[in-house]
This record gives sequence, C-alpha cells and structure tokens, in this order.
Amino acid sequence: MRAIFQFAVVMALGTAFALPAAAQEKKNDAQLRTIRGTVLDKEETPTPSGVVYLLNVKTQDVKTYIADEAGNYRFSGLDPNVDYEVHAEHKDMISPTHTVSSFDSRRDVELVLKLSHKKPAH
Repeated sequence: MRAIFQFAVVMALGTAFALPAAAQEKKNDAQLRTIRGTVLDKEETPTPSGVVYLLNVKTQDVKTYIADEAGNYRFSGLDPNVDYEVHAEHKDMISPTHTVSSFDSRRDVELVLKLSHKKPAH
C-alpha cells in the first residue's frame, strides 16, 4: 500500500512540473513573430517568384522565400527580440529595404514589398 502511495505522489509531482513546462513552451510559441506580405511590381501587380530576403540583424543570417503564384511570402517562428531587414528582388528590380524593429510589439507584421528600381550592378 505504501508503494502505491509513493508512486501516486511521484506521478502527481511529475505532472505538476510537466504542466508548467508545457505551458511555458506554448507561451514561447505564441510570442514568436511572423513577417508576411506581398511582392508587387511597379504597376502594383503581384509578382510570382519574387525572391524575398530576410536578414537577422543580430546574427547576419539571411533567409529567403520565393513568392507564390499570388506574390505572397511568409517567414514565421521569428524571435521578437531581434531586428530584421526585409527586401524583395525579381529579375533586375529590387524593393526598398524595410526594417522590423524588436521594439515593434506586433506578432504578425504585414509588409508590401514594391519593386521600384534596378538592382545595383556587382
């Protein structure tokens, strides 16, 4: 009988510690940031296959996303405590760079990236 009681106590304590950890993990997921939007050309027409560049200013890591048929892109699971720079390129055109600041409290940031001028020659 005593062994059953000890087992029940251990199980109850294990559950008590596991629930806050799971709740904290879910809370952290809810705090992650998403940057999404549309790539448009000069005539403001959605641009499929435009390449969107996302620069993590802290680590200098770059992620890319190829816009879908409707010109849409999406980066999710981003750290809200980091600044990001976003721009798009398609053929010989490039959009201005937009900065998403860590001071911006929005979790879902929507940016229209309008291709407006020629890429500089390298």
